[in-house]
Amino acid sequence: MVLKWAGKDRKRMRRRAIPKCAHHHPSWVFAWLWILTLAACLDAAQCMTQREKTDLKNEAEDLFYHGYNSYMKYAFPEDELRPVSCTPLTRDRANPAHIEVNDVLGNYSLTLVDSLSTLAILASEPSSGRTNRHLEAFQNGVQELVIQYGDGTDGPAGQGLRERGFNLDSKVQVFETVIRGLGGLLSAHLFAVGDLPIRGYNPPSGGAIFARKWDKSSAESHESGIKWPNGMIYDGQLLRLAYDLGNRLIPAFYTSTGIPYPRVNLRDGVPFYEKSPLNFDPEAGQCDAGQQGTPEVTETCSAGAGSLVLEMTVLSRLTADDRFEELAKRAFWAIWNRRSAIGLIGTGIDAENGNWVGSYSGIGAGIDSFFEYAFKSYILLSNNVHPEYRVPKHAKDPRELFPALAAEEASPAGFLRVWSEAHSALKRHLYRGKTYQHPHYIQGDLHTGATRAYWIDSLSSFYPGLLTLAGEIDEAIEIQLLTTALWTRFSALPERWNLGTGSIEGGLGWWGGRPEFIESNYYLYQATRDPWYLHVAEMALRDIKRRCWTRCGWAGIQDVRTGELSDRMESFFLSETAKYLFLLFDESHPLNQLDGPFVFNTEGHPLIIPPNVGTRRQLRATSEGDVLKQQGGFGVCPRAPPSLPFSASITAARDDVFHAAVLARLHLMPSRGSTDSFVGEYAVDHPSISLQDIRSPSNYTYFPWTLPPELVSHNATSAPLLSRPSFDISFPALPNMGTPVAPLQRVKEGILINHIGGLRLGMVQDVPILMNGGSGEAYRINLVNNLALGKDEKTRTLHVFGM
Repeated sequence: MVLKWAGKDRKRMRRRAIPKCAHHHPSWVFAWLWILTLAACLDAAQCMTQREKTDLKNEAEDLFYHGYNSYMKYAFPEDELRPVSCTPLTRDRANPAHIEVNDVLGNYSLTLVDSLSTLAILASEPSSGRTNRHLEAFQNGVQELVIQYGDGTDGPAGQGLRERGFNLDSKVQVFETVIRGLGGLLSAHLFAVGDLPIRGYNPPSGGAIFARKWDKSSAESHESGIKWPNGMIYDGQLLRLAYDLGNRLIPAFYTSTGIPYPRVNLRDGVPFYEKSPLNFDPEAGQCDAGQQGTPEVTETCSAGAGSLVLEMTVLSRLTADDRFEELAKRAFWAIWNRRSAIGLIGTGIDAENGNWVGSYSGIGAGIDSFFEYAFKSYILLSNNVHPEYRVPKHAKDPRELFPALAAEEASPAGFLRVWSEAHSALKRHLYRGKTYQHPHYIQGDLHTGATRAYWIDSLSSFYPGLLTLAGEIDEAIEIQLLTTALWTRFSALPERWNLGTGSIEGGLGWWGGRPEFIESNYYLYQATRDPWYLHVAEMALRDIKRRCWTRCGWAGIQDVRTGELSDRMESFFLSETAKYLFLLFDESHPLNQLDGPFVFNTEGHPLIIPPNVGTRRQLRATSEGDVLKQQGGFGVCPRAPPSLPFSASITAARDDVFHAAVLARLHLMPSRGSTDSFVGEYAVDHPSISLQDIRSPSNYTYFPWTLPPELVSHNATSAPLLSRPSFDISFPALPNMGTPVAPLQRVKEGILINHIGGLRLGMVQDVPILMNGGSGEAYRINLVNNLALGKDEKTRTLHVFGM
């Protein structure tokens, strides 16, 4: 491994750094020279020099271009690439029920749209020669998209080779289309006009102002957009295409609940949802035609319905059409206002009646980005700048079905309050702390908080990044340690893994190139500058290159245990996974230095509301300060934890690192010799593969496997593994002395015990209490027979002897 050799080289360099004449000085000089040399090494984020970070950044760049260039060569203008067979992946029109493909692939060159913001970010990287080839790639990508789908106008230029805008017969998922399509177009537009930074790209102010201007009817004849070297004049084409796409999503919001339908046809709207007010309006002569054929699924998820605010707010602010922003906000609040009595939200919800479907709650699939958008909406909206809104005549407007949003529902403070309350509820009911081997979150009951399952999924690995953004650094580090141990064990993150058995849950062992673990690692490095996270990112980069490379791109892993590949390169691999790897190793990138309320959406697209879109309007019902006072804080992020003396990494020096390894069963993995990768034959002349990438780690003593030995203290110790005190109380079986009755009955506040014969009560010590001026934990009943109870559930006894 390169870093091990580099570490040895640095040791030799340190020895040579001591002058030969040093032996003539007293012994204390040796000690001070050694200490100063060691301190200098540690201060420079030891074990990862600037040269090494630059090399890794270049590798991340090559990783992106290998995937992007392969897509453009073998799959464009279709949606995605099959990297094993070197062919396009398109909608499965023969099987409309194939939603894993059809929900995402809208037939609008998805991978190109999803890659534009990454191309713009790479454009800040200087390239050799007089031209910036990265900037050219971004501008050429925009030009290719406009050629295919037009420039968004009503005239001849609005007709592309494939279609006029997104007038496509494609039934897609609203959520995926918003975060990938709408988010990608808006982010690329913000880069194109200079509202998001590209180093060295300074469009002329006149051209930029014209390109930003939504209503160009009053523009002078001599005004034009930004002239690019490829011959294109950028005048807002991407924004107009985004507006076209946004309008095609509006019909999905015609529901009685404010929760959008999960799917929409980009050309025809929602004719398949018969109860939509668009299709059933007796006053307008539309009658209920009755159910025709198989009913359309109306179940959506909390993440899908509640994670639209960022993209649709930016669209509203840039186009002065407030429908998108208000509809997205209404959907967010429609989810939150249906939270359970203990403050949890569920995974599935019916868009037509607003009822929860199932009773699972957690932080992963189906829920994840709702929490993300609660906090990020607070950031994005914090400058509170609004244009003068003018809704176009004859535009579809589902807002007519509802009263206006309350002031808090439109304000940044409202979203901050939701995040604060949601995090508190999750921490109380679903968080398992240090006495459960290592901190983690479980799947709980929506209404009671009782444990429903012990698996964690790959999507939940976004949560440490969100915690970091919100200033919850220590909790973020704890949770990230476990996912890092899991990645080390499997050289990827399986889709679902069981905490109890230590095995992959339900055969869900694939990794499709998901970015969430790498995304959290990026945020933690930005917040702490701990070199540990550089080496975690290096591990992920090495493992991806070793396991996922194909001649035509990057494949997903169908089974992380066997290494079997899947023939699909998801668009998010280029929009997120490669992007976060690149940004982590490029500390000086303009985005990493940007001091402003910008956010990455859940597809990795940077978004910001430019200050030039309008004037401030006061929408706050309560100020952010009031919300923060209720939280007991003042909105100041904590300082990064200081490194221990003579330690470069606070994470490597933690005494619970081994606890995470134990929970992941990392210490039980057998040592294995170096295994050559099948890509070795391409390593010599292929820029995306280097020789150090083709061997797997040889042992699991420490994690990540790229961690240099210098980062681990020679006398490091682990804190004892804590076990939570628990015991059972069992009652003997009693003869039936009356009418048979069920021994247990669930009531509103918990469990009603009808008789105690044969009853078993499980007791666990995990309820915080105050005692003798300090704090401690009391016992509670967490199990009645085989029925799990939540922390706030009660047990009551009605019939003691069954009479």
